[in-house]
Amino acid sequence: MPELPEVEALRAYLEPRVVGRTVASVRPVAVSVLKTFDPPLEALVGRRFAAVRRWGKFLDLAAEDGPHLVVHLARAGWLRWRDEEQPPARPGRGPLAFRLRLADGAGGFDLTEAGTQKRLAVYCVPDPGQVPGIARLGPEPLADAFDLDTFAGLLRGRRHRVKGVLRDQSVIAGIGNAYSDEILHRARMSPYRLAADLAPGEVERLYEALRGTLAEAVSRASGLAAGELKAEKRGGMRVHGRTGEPCPVCGDTVREVSFADSSLQYCPTCQTGGKPLADRRMSRLLK
Repeated sequence: MPELPEVEALRAYLEPRVVGRTVASVRPVAVSVLKTFDPPLEALVGRRFAAVRRWGKFLDLAAEDGPHLVVHLARAGWLRWRDEEQPPARPGRGPLAFRLRLADGAGGFDLTEAGTQKRLAVYCVPDPGQVPGIARLGPEPLADAFDLDTFAGLLRGRRHRVKGVLRDQSVIAGIGNAYSDEILHRARMSPYRLAADLAPGEVERLYEALRGTLAEAVSRASGLAAGELKAEKRGGMRVHGRTGEPCPVCGDTVREVSFADSSLQYCPTCQTGGKPLADRRMSRLLK
């Protein structure tokens, strides 16, 4: 799933390509992709894009004096830029879910989604705050205002495992399964710790790991083309997606805990005092 660093890189990639350009056509190819009906998508046609913004894991393409095209790529969605005109899209054929073309041969992009679970979402709204997922977002973790006291306040009193708290978009915007694994490994902390039980020194260590991990990932992704971001994300991971490989810090074997619809990776030596975590398969313990 694209998370804050990849979505921010996509925003930066799209901005010079679409801002000031006029929408020639826009079409949902997959039946399930469009989540709104008023205003209609056709309201974008003939308008120029004024800005490209990011809200957590959401991309927001704002038209001049018009609606916002908001995209959430979900778990298996991606954006592919197309400089040249593509053949007409056929509904139900392949991974293509959505297509937008710009006028005067300026290119455009496709939204694709792999797999059978179709969760990629497109919204056309007057205000991005009308998108439920944006309306409930917590603070941006790389914003200047997101200081240690703010972070400590978000954790205070939460009797939930810290892995789930980091992934909860209503608590902190933009962090998903992959970067929560990386943050916890960097903080040398078990994903099963309860957020409310962390001592002040542990909260500070987790805060520094969060800011450092995300800032470095954003820096690595900066300037990359959309097609290069997935490989960069995988290559930058220390434990996530590396089950069975040696931990780059201590050399212990990276282990995995599987859940109903996801899994986490961790290093026992670095994070759990050398003890493997119980693998409760089919559990819904973590969100």
